Amino acid sequence: MKIAIQGIAGSFHHIAANAYFGDTIALKECLSFDEMPNLLKTNKVDYLLMAIENSIAGSILPNYALIADFGLNIVGEVYLPIAHQLMCLKGQNINDIKTVWSHPMAINQCRVFLRKHPNIKIVEKEDTADSARLIALGKLKNTAAIASEKAAKIYKLDIIATDIHTNKDNYTRFFVLKNSSTFDKNATKISLKFITNHSQGSLAAVLNLFVKHNLNLSKIQSLPISNEPWNYAFFADLIFEKSHNIDFILKELALIVQEFQVLGMYQNKNKDYDN
Repeated sequence: MKIAIQGIAGSFHHIAANAYFGDTIALKECLSFDEMPNLLKTNKVDYLLMAIENSIAGSILPNYALIADFGLNIVGEVYLPIAHQLMCLKGQNINDIKTVWSHPMAINQCRVFLRKHPNIKIVEKEDTADSARLIALGKLKNTAAIASEKAAKIYKLDIIATDIHTNKDNYTRFFVLKNSSTFDKNATKISLKFITNHSQGSLAAVLNLFVKHNLNLSKIQSLPISNEPWNYAFFADLIFEKSHNIDFILKELALIVQEFQVLGMYQNKNKDYDN
């Protein structure tokens, strides 16, 4: 099974892919999220694993647009605890480090630790795991990376400071995406994109519909519509019981919105998900 991820082996995308699919997968490493949908549409990979939000940094808005624009289908989700480690070549310690490399988000999540070492220069890189890989490949002394424990093992680096992230309740949510539009018969969550009518109270009408049917709105996110200034699409996650008649609810929704799109129906997970 071939899974496309953003980043390289040892990245948090890699860890999330293993959590969902197990260890016996082939990775297709991507430099950016933008290159991922075409891999799925052309059947070069079986699934995509794409980060969609972080409990600290918030939603990754462009990824919602990619999912909707390419007609990708959400078939699952993973909540992954994010733990950052400081690593370097073997035989060094924190006093030897002059420069730290990592992704800007990882750097930001470790600010409190980094402020305790004001003499260390911070350098932003495209990927946490690639920072570790480049240090190992170049045998770069006096340089450390902020990355996962898995990255340290893969690239044979020493961890010289553990769990340096400030907020210990730090999770990233990933979507598992497939090309087909088949829905899990055990699904308890639905993700929708909808555009309201341009009239007063149109969004309230949608929310009232969800309330009427006792649906749990676990997330709603707005995103500007391209070429339509000040108009927005809404992305919503709804948790439901198997007793709910989702088809009937969607028919009601169609009567009160300008348009809507089902992005996926899948099993609801939570941040303690660990497979």
